[in-house]
Amino acid sequence: MLSTALIAIDSTIIATAVPSIVKDIGGFTEFPWLFSIYLLAQAVSVPIYGKLNDLFGRKPVILWGIGLFLLGSILCGAAWSMLTLIIFRVVQGLGAGAIMPTTITIVGDLYSVRERAKVQGYVASVWGVSSVVGPTLGGVFSEWIDWRWIFFVNIPLCLLAGGMILRKFQERTHQRGRPVIDYLGAALLTAGLTLVILGVLEGGQAWAWDSPISLAVLLGGLALLVIFGFVERRAPEPVLPLWVFRRRLLVTSGQLAIGVGAILLALSAYVPVFVQDVLGWGPLVAGFALAALTLGWPISASQAGKVYLRVGFRWCAVIGTSLVLAGSALLLLLDENSSVFTVGLFCLIIGLGMGLTAAPTLIAAQSSVGWSERGVVTANNIFLRSLGSALGAAVFGAIANAIIGSDEVDPARLTDAVHRIFIGMVLVAVAMLVLAALIPRSADAVTASPAPEADRAVSD
Repeated sequence: MLSTALIAIDSTIIATAVPSIVKDIGGFTEFPWLFSIYLLAQAVSVPIYGKLNDLFGRKPVILWGIGLFLLGSILCGAAWSMLTLIIFRVVQGLGAGAIMPTTITIVGDLYSVRERAKVQGYVASVWGVSSVVGPTLGGVFSEWIDWRWIFFVNIPLCLLAGGMILRKFQERTHQRGRPVIDYLGAALLTAGLTLVILGVLEGGQAWAWDSPISLAVLLGGLALLVIFGFVERRAPEPVLPLWVFRRRLLVTSGQLAIGVGAILLALSAYVPVFVQDVLGWGPLVAGFALAALTLGWPISASQAGKVYLRVGFRWCAVIGTSLVLAGSALLLLLDENSSVFTVGLFCLIIGLGMGLTAAPTLIAAQSSVGWSERGVVTANNIFLRSLGSALGAAVFGAIANAIIGSDEVDPARLTDAVHRIFIGMVLVAVAMLVLAALIPRSADAVTASPAPEADRAVSD
């Protein structure tokens, strides 16, 4: 939970400090890269770290990630220009890419299927708390102390998290012989994903979708991923085994993760805008309306274990995606006369649905493989959620820009744009409900008994 807090707080604390950063070191036109370059570095490194988890164990990978995040935080706090700050955010992102999948993989190692949902609920609660604490700390540091402390505050957290894992977490690795590292596959995967995600994130913003640079970036990335697929078929220890895309449970849970990422992006980006520019509330109230989502998520995630142990993973996911669909459909009822409490209630319903969808489907995927494959499966699920957010940013952003245009935003146009985005969310939720119904019944076999002791790590 401490390790998760590092990346959860960092994802929200910087937003409120941007004006202070720009005032001090300049670079107003470049500051969006502070967010996109961090997301890019984190997303493309997750699959690599997932494989390293299976080759070398979870402990060295998470300690490396915490160390890299600590280094990046110190460098960001000492940055003297926007360019250096952006570069140092890459270091932070690479550290976060190790922390995110490894913490969830460790939970999969330490706890049985019966225990895992409750523990995942505890971890998810960190994101809920951070959604309130992060922006508050960012505002306090930037207004009363110095914006650099939004990065320096990570130093004691990193030391505490790293020290506790170093002392308290012990594991038995299951790898036999000397690990073989797929350097070529890792390089192709990193380069291909970097180009594809960069093209999706910056398309329609840094360059037009139909521009030569956009086509070159996207097609170049896809070409590298195709070559990567052929290389992985011959690699003795592929960095991303292709069987991940052939097993029905892993495919459906991965596609559900894409939907989760897309809907989260849509809510995070456009609900606060709607509350502020259409309903007329300030940023603080808009943030609390969205916080209802992160409140509902850990509540239902902590209870998901009781649900899937009773009705199985498939029906648990069907119930969850049905709530997501209901909440998304209710958002279509919002207009300029709606109350902020109504917005919060609808976000709460979606959050409750997410808690019954995201964690159980990931637990089902983890439980279908052994220790030596769990890191890859977990990382693939998390990466696909990040990919869903990137795709959501591109698609929903294009919808908003097409309706609002470059003119000054007026409530009528913004309401129309947000409604179109909510329609897109409904379509994504329908697809998620169908995917949940396709989860194989065989996934429920692991709920009959706890995980065998031989497949679990040891902690004191």
